[in-house]
Amino acid sequence: MADPNAVTNQAPPLDGVNFFTRDAPLGDALRPYADLAADPELSRIGALAGSAEALSHALPANQYPPVLRTHDRYGHRIDEVDFHPSWHWLMERAVGFGLQAAPWTSTRPNPHLTRAAGFYVWSQVEPGHGCPISMTYAAVPALQASPALAAEWVPQLAATEYDVRRLPGAAKRGVLAGMGMTEKQGGSDVRANLTTATPTGGDEYLLDGHKWFCSAPQVDLFLVLAQAPDGLTCFVVPRVLADGNRNTFALQRLKDKLGNRSNASSEVEFHATVGHRLGPEGAGIRTIIEMVAATRLDCVVGSAALQRRALVEATWHTRHRSAFGGLLADKPAMQNVLADLAIESEAATALAMRLAAAVDASVGGDQQETAFRRIALPLAKFWVTKRTSFLVAEALECLGGNGFVEESGMPLLYRESPLNSIWEGSGNVNALDVLRALRKPESLDAWLVEMGTVSGADRRLDAAVTDVLQGLADLGEAGARRLAARMALCLQASLLLRHSTPAVADAFVGSRLGGDWGGVFGTLPRTTPFQEIVDRTIG
Repeated sequence: MADPNAVTNQAPPLDGVNFFTRDAPLGDALRPYADLAADPELSRIGALAGSAEALSHALPANQYPPVLRTHDRYGHRIDEVDFHPSWHWLMERAVGFGLQAAPWTSTRPNPHLTRAAGFYVWSQVEPGHGCPISMTYAAVPALQASPALAAEWVPQLAATEYDVRRLPGAAKRGVLAGMGMTEKQGGSDVRANLTTATPTGGDEYLLDGHKWFCSAPQVDLFLVLAQAPDGLTCFVVPRVLADGNRNTFALQRLKDKLGNRSNASSEVEFHATVGHRLGPEGAGIRTIIEMVAATRLDCVVGSAALQRRALVEATWHTRHRSAFGGLLADKPAMQNVLADLAIESEAATALAMRLAAAVDASVGGDQQETAFRRIALPLAKFWVTKRTSFLVAEALECLGGNGFVEESGMPLLYRESPLNSIWEGSGNVNALDVLRALRKPESLDAWLVEMGTVSGADRRLDAAVTDVLQGLADLGEAGARRLAARMALCLQASLLLRHSTPAVADAFVGSRLGGDWGGVFGTLPRTTPFQEIVDRTIG
């Protein structure tokens, strides 16, 4: 009689795999811009990310969601959020690695590229805690609109100590940032905001109104949009005032949302809430757009990380699971699926790291790279984030029923996969932003320069670039998404042709641009070197 308690033919835990050193596509994506293969900090992040200890914190952080406490036992309004210890474990390490804002004060070469690689690797552990990390990173460039506020907040934002104490910013070892832009009646149309800001003297205002989505309500300061006398303006709203008193920051509820359960998103009301003007009155969108641009970068990096983690789970499972007389990974149909997922993931990673390198160059004053970032960021945000849901769903299916249970981690990846396509501008918003960028000749020139680096290398890519240029004659909104998708694919193809293996580049260009593809994963031509491509997944 078979022992019903015996466990056989199950994949072992994904433990002891360094998520950085064993990611060959990431290494290829970084190499053109910096020699980071032996970077000790990235290796340390990768080792911890692939450890049983780190993975043991991802599930409980989501099994035990944050809890809102509006009042203390005596009836005082406190508006606090309690988190599971695993959340704090994850946050402490992310901040300790400097993934939140350290690049803005770093003196090392390529700080934003290095940080993007670390964020990509560490986000594969658990995606929810990446929100306050990303918001903090993105707050710094917006704060530069006020040298005084930047001097006050940036050193602590860039500090690598996780300090949860509810104190004035100046009294803390490190602080984190959040953002409140959207309101019930407007959503992405922030010009419809109704929150008012009344000046009281100097740069101080009193805010009254609400925010429909306030990210990371437990942090120390927020960038908030409100209507000042001269128009929509950006404000820095601290949770605790300089005198130690709590600012009025009434948390109405935490959102019951699709995606991760570990992070807190909230609705908040302002009642004579103190805010400090950031930038001129009426320039709110222009001021906060720097924060939006940085968070869009993290949307791309985070989505590439989701793709990568889903791919690794699928590859790991099929290499250890037998069915129909052999390992799943050795079956031709499964090899086609895995190879197709692999080239999609690699293209996303290559584009994400290219954007991060452009940030480094832009900070250094490179106008060509600044123009490239302006056009490539909405392209990548539109395409990479939108492709993630399809990839994660197919990767989940590789695990079959095992992937449909929460303990596998795959349901979390699946629920999270649409988030970045919505956050910081949905698909339509980003596609239209591409059209706006194209109205500036330098943006199109930057894209063409990038395409010119591989001109003549592949006739299928050359034909796709010609197709894009012909489509520019009619830049109507109805065609914006098709144009954005095509331009993004061309960018990905150019990067793989230059920096990946011929097998990966040919499979990607042939399927995504050459028409030799069935439209769903696992429909690459039979002549594709599947095993060679799949072997790069966990080198």
